Amino acid sequence: MRGIGRRIVFVDRNEARARAEADDLLHAVPFANPFEVVAGGYPDLAGAGAVILTAGVGQRPGETRMQLLSRNATVFQEIVPAVLEHAPEAVLIVATNPVDVMTHLAASFAAERGVPRSRVLGSGTMLDTARFRTLLGRRLGVDAAHVHAYVVGEHGDSEVLTWSIATVGGLPLADMAQRHGVPFDDEVRKGIDAAVRGAAHSIITGKGATYYGVGSALARVVEAVLGDQRSILTVCSPEDEVAGVRDVTVSLPRVVGGAGILETLPLLLPPDEEEALSRSAQVVREAVRRLEPGPRPSPVR
Repeated sequence: MRGIGRRIVFVDRNEARARAEADDLLHAVPFANPFEVVAGGYPDLAGAGAVILTAGVGQRPGETRMQLLSRNATVFQEIVPAVLEHAPEAVLIVATNPVDVMTHLAASFAAERGVPRSRVLGSGTMLDTARFRTLLGRRLGVDAAHVHAYVVGEHGDSEVLTWSIATVGGLPLADMAQRHGVPFDDEVRKGIDAAVRGAAHSIITGKGATYYGVGSALARVVEAVLGDQRSILTVCSPEDEVAGVRDVTVSLPRVVGGAGILETLPLLLPPDEEEALSRSAQVVREAVRRLEPGPRPSPVR
């Protein structure tokens, strides 16, 4: 709908579903921007600058999270090489949950084909960051676009809201709040923290799934990649070490451009937020460790 790029190809094992999705979106083109939308196979991805991976299986009754992860890992082991065979220069953008673990696996599978980890990233905490900024902006009565605050770590229950480095229009959050006479005491912060963490659950309870927020976040990533915009986004990507945890994939502020991840920005956090980030990274690292009983190649740098 935003006219990012020139062509979208839907690839799915369920070809009828892919054609239906493509047709549905194609019918919206006259109301938006000139665009080509088609269904196809992996060969039709040739020349793609970005490929979004949304494939995954649903959780079966009685199935554990690790069993679900194991089945999704098998799916990615099949599709990542197939994508890279036909689109070897594409930036891979992972949306499948749990996105941190799935991005870590995608980077490992891509590494087996010589693809550097900088070209594999996940949507991470982009949506959580947007929710955080929206709630801060609403409370202060300012446009959320002028609020700079990050949610980092796991996209999940252990994520970390970086209150200490939040700014509004260049002013520290506390200063802006004082100017507006708006309290940000512990009770208020706990309320915003709970609203950010619980947003997805609330939406899923009400309508079954989230669509527009994550779709817009993914469109923003693709825009940054195809336009080589060098935008700072809280996407997830493998790192040698995060807050003392080695070989882990979590979200941090990163510069995203035509080649994928161009730079990971340092975070100057107080001890309590640094410890929370370390615990969050450990959650992801443990999930990856349990999923990979045998050694795999580390993502190519």
